[in-house]
Amino acid sequence: MALNDLQDLVRCQLCKTSVPNLYCDICHLSLCKVCVGEHLSDKSKKHKIVSFFERGSRPNYPKCLTHSTKQCELYCEQCDILLCLQCVSSCEHLGHTTVDILQWFERKKEVLSRELQELEKSIYPSYKEIVSYIPSQRADLKRNSLQIIIELCKHKDNWLREIDVIIKTMKDELNRMESKHLIFLKRQEEEINRSISKITESIVDLHNLLASNDINLVYEHKSRNSEFRNLPPQPIVTLPKFIPFTIDREDIYHQFGKLNPILVRAEDVGHILYSEDAESSQPDMPLLAEPRIIAEIHTNYGTSDKLRSVSAVNDTEIWTCGDSNMMKLYNLQDELVKSIKTKSENMPSNIEVTRNGDLVYTDYVDRTVNIVQNTNIREVVKLKGWIPRFVCCTSSDDLLVFMDNDHDKQSKIIRYCGSIEKQSIKLNDRGQPLYSYGPSYKYISENKNLDICVADWGASAVVVVNKAGKHLFTYTGQHSTDKGLFDPYGITTDSQSRILIADSFNNRIHILHQDGQFLCFIDNCGLDCPVDLCVDTEGNIFVAERFTGRVKKIQYQKQTVLIYQV
Repeated sequence: MALNDLQDLVRCQLCKTSVPNLYCDICHLSLCKVCVGEHLSDKSKKHKIVSFFERGSRPNYPKCLTHSTKQCELYCEQCDILLCLQCVSSCEHLGHTTVDILQWFERKKEVLSRELQELEKSIYPSYKEIVSYIPSQRADLKRNSLQIIIELCKHKDNWLREIDVIIKTMKDELNRMESKHLIFLKRQEEEINRSISKITESIVDLHNLLASNDINLVYEHKSRNSEFRNLPPQPIVTLPKFIPFTIDREDIYHQFGKLNPILVRAEDVGHILYSEDAESSQPDMPLLAEPRIIAEIHTNYGTSDKLRSVSAVNDTEIWTCGDSNMMKLYNLQDELVKSIKTKSENMPSNIEVTRNGDLVYTDYVDRTVNIVQNTNIREVVKLKGWIPRFVCCTSSDDLLVFMDNDHDKQSKIIRYCGSIEKQSIKLNDRGQPLYSYGPSYKYISENKNLDICVADWGASAVVVVNKAGKHLFTYTGQHSTDKGLFDPYGITTDSQSRILIADSFNNRIHILHQDGQFLCFIDNCGLDCPVDLCVDTEGNIFVAERFTGRVKKIQYQKQTVLIYQV
């Protein structure tokens, strides 16, 4: 269709008959020459008549939102709004910088042009390039998973072959023991049968003598009963038994191998994507030069009921306990969410939150370790002769319980799987006690590398052993002239396997490397007698203050943005 044909379809919007050759850019009306005068006669509005072919080529001034009959001709830089002349004459924009709307319009279009150029030439191509890699990454992921499955099957076959070797070795050993014992039984049988033959001969001889009247034969008889009274020893045989070891799924898993998690680095922004369960592949979270308080919870602990323990449920809720029989759950808004009274109504020594979010506490009077699930309290461990003091929940859901004994003045750690005792830790390689004796504070924590860390207040030291209970190192503090002796109370560990200790008397926190090397203090957050601490899932610490009743949430390491979990 020709351009003239298109024009024939357009009519003046007033007379509806003539072909328009003019246009009002303000009112957006197509007009013929005859109707222009009629349109301009409406003095209530401003009009701008242009050629029909130039319609829309000039700026379309917006109507003022305050004065509906006026059009905006200026821009206020302070208020970032468009103004009409009547707005400018009002006192509201007195002293403000205003520019002509066309000048602002051109500047704005330049900005839009730069935005468009960036989108078209940089951002859009970059997105397209990034998304183009995803199909190949998807294929690599599938291919890698198949390869790992093949390796797992091969490793399973290797384990089965080793199990076959073990079974064959045990069968050979069983056959050897059986053969050796059969030889022993045969020899014993032969000896007894020879004795039975002699006894049979004696019986026959005695019968003949009793039937005989030959005095000489009876005279010459020598009794052999004394010889036969010495019976052969009756062997007590303990037959071999197969004693299967308890299958420890955790140990088998660690011995079989492990899957490294998917670790993806977002190169453009420097984010690292990681799984919080991937302890061996945690992203680097360096320490801040200046730790800072990011929240402060004001509990109702005070003079009579002093705060003694804290454990995080998540990033916004913490369980606490003090010198009473109540355990209290607080949120970041200082609100008491829940209170639980101990089953025996005794004061708990210590509390801890499990990986499932359940509360565990020790009752030193009742000599029990208890778990709180919703509102139900269940006794997990009942001790005899030992007093439970402090408890720690491990990554494998075991319980590490520190306890002492009044009778023989000993202290030790027992690892429990449910109610079953799995491990006892109390002596070093030289047979000396690892921990001081007595009912002093001994907070306990398991590190990410499975080391067991104890803040032994009675010894003014932190004692660290590995999972097997072998002593690794003892830390006795960093001494300085302006501070007192090391006063360790609460202890926790973070995702980098660093060890954090509350130095209560000196109002600071020590941070150690996992090998015991001192790294730094947290002593700039106005801490007042910190007694316990715990790490939340974001890598911040909650610090409980003994006498003020406050719990401070402190950021002490640089945070890594978790985009998704693998």
